[in-house]
Amino acid sequence: MEQTLYFILLLIALCSVSECVQRQYHFINMTKNWTEAQRYCRENYTDLATVDNMNDMNELKSVSANSHNYIWIGLQKTSVDKWQWSSGDPALYPNLGPAQSDGTNECASISNGQWYNFPCGHSLTFICSSSNNMNTGLVFVNQMKNWRDAQSYCRQNHIDLVSVRNQNENQQLQKFINESHISGSLIWIGLFRDSWQWSDQSNSSFRYWRSNEPNNVGGNENCAAMDQNAQGQWIDVSCNNNNQFPFVCHEEKLILIKQKMTWSEALRYCRQNHTDLVSVHSEEIQRDVMNVVKQASTEEVWLGLHHSHILGIWYWVSGDTVCYQNWAPGNGTGEDCDSAVRSGAVQSGGDQLWISRPETDRLNFICSRYEE
Repeated sequence: MEQTLYFILLLIALCSVSECVQRQYHFINMTKNWTEAQRYCRENYTDLATVDNMNDMNELKSVSANSHNYIWIGLQKTSVDKWQWSSGDPALYPNLGPAQSDGTNECASISNGQWYNFPCGHSLTFICSSSNNMNTGLVFVNQMKNWRDAQSYCRQNHIDLVSVRNQNENQQLQKFINESHISGSLIWIGLFRDSWQWSDQSNSSFRYWRSNEPNNVGGNENCAAMDQNAQGQWIDVSCNNNNQFPFVCHEEKLILIKQKMTWSEALRYCRQNHTDLVSVHSEEIQRDVMNVVKQASTEEVWLGLHHSHILGIWYWVSGDTVCYQNWAPGNGTGEDCDSAVRSGAVQSGGDQLWISRPETDRLNFICSRYEE
């Protein structure tokens, strides 16, 4: 009776949608060179700090607010250049022709439907993605700025420089340009190329460089640090032993366990060793799950999602009802007709949708390290 009442209360409760902080930052007030700082973070946490967006950046500035001068983060220059979007979206739809991809110019502009790479220091008008324009989600800014200043303007006043992730978005962008009567001139978009890589091998393309950085003075400035005298913006610095700074480590909120367990075994493992099986209350947490799940050794991975035959509902082990949903077609409904006890998993490949599996299946699973 008590269990039934508990589930009824869950049904009538308001949905609890919690904002996910993917990682927790730890400021280490010891001075080390970049390699020593990296080793310390990997031994005691997850790695040197990775930053995905301005929310992360604000948190990073908050934990290191009492420090002065420079602070190491986990960004290091490599020998491999790659295109990426300012917003952090993967560059799966580069529309640059071969003649425009010669490696000499590192930012992208658009004109008459064609993309061109162009020196980032030149001044052009630009297009921001914005929540202010409900029709297109785009805003044209008729100000001449270099690419990084345009990026800063978009982040401060809108969302970011525009991303173009597929052919449909490219057509929508071109339609916006035509209707705004701004075709014919070069206009900045949010695509850029660099050779910087995060220590934890994250694909994050978020950058927060100080004006005129990175400048690679002396030809060997291959590590990144926050400049506390410039509101935490980044500079490139030589990684050599002479540069000893404090640093910020991060610890991932979610952790993939590559052991194969039943759902009940996975639940017990997470509660004994971390906090709980992960509950996915929002699209933001789902994105974090998608990042983690790619390394799984099983085709599906357990979530903290369980089905009650008593009431015919799905619920999270954190005690919340399933408000945000990401079910694959044919899953998540009609489970009360199945005699097997069901639990929820996420696909490790493809679209990484949720699926219903008998809880006796043995799968990898994702633990949460912190309370929601």
